[in-house]
Amino acid sequence: MMAEMSGDDDANPEPSVETSPKLDGLRRSRRNQRSELYAEVLDLRTTGMSPRQIAPRTGMSVRTVERWLAAGGEPEHRRPPARSVLMDPFQEYLEGRWQEGQRNGLHLWSEIKCRGFAGSRATVYSWTSARQQCSSTAPSNARWRPPSRRNCAWLLSEDPTLLDEQTEQFLGHLYDCAPELLQAGDLARRFAALIRGDDDAGLEQWIEDATDSELASLAAGIGRDIAAVRAAITQPWSTSPVEGQINRLKTIKRQMYGRSGYSLLRNRLLAAA
Repeated sequence: MMAEMSGDDDANPEPSVETSPKLDGLRRSRRNQRSELYAEVLDLRTTGMSPRQIAPRTGMSVRTVERWLAAGGEPEHRRPPARSVLMDPFQEYLEGRWQEGQRNGLHLWSEIKCRGFAGSRATVYSWTSARQQCSSTAPSNARWRPPSRRNCAWLLSEDPTLLDEQTEQFLGHLYDCAPELLQAGDLARRFAALIRGDDDAGLEQWIEDATDSELASLAAGIGRDIAAVRAAITQPWSTSPVEGQINRLKTIKRQMYGRSGYSLLRNRLLAAA
């Protein structure tokens, strides 16, 4: 087994990250279905129907109709690229080995694991795949794919120092077209820093600054429940243990679908403790 691991690159092929044409076609079909459904929602809305009236006609929930109308379009299920913090201490070493010609993910994982890396092989495979795409020669007329609406919202709250050059250029253009988004991004980062810290001194100032911004509704909600938000920032207590128990209970209940009587559910929950 160890002999196989120490073989050359051909002996340890890395998993392909390319999607199949069949999967691409399925995603395209579902995207078209969402677009058609959103067009139907808009048509019904123009007739004066409320989201509560539109929902049963389209087979959607009232909340989903409200969310689509507020967003100005159907959802785009494109997640932001995952970034592993575990890789940060080994980036320089991996880049050096890459420049030396070592392109096999399993070998690289084995090397940095000996240096203290605690992540999985999949994390290193993702890094090698992204690095390979960066080093490959793309056509000069290649078009950069803009991020989805959801991804844009994520980018606004991301640390600007962690963004690549293309993303920075895109955000610069976005801010030129919609200057209010620059303020919204700054407010989002400030609020994230408040929540992650233990000092609530800047909370009221943040609410005041956000009142006339794109985050006005969020600021209003925080203002109505400011005592709870202060407690979340300053107190060491968390509902995470309770949420974990609830998740465990729901998992067991779903495993017993159709036969989850209270007595049996109680016994299984206690046995799994």
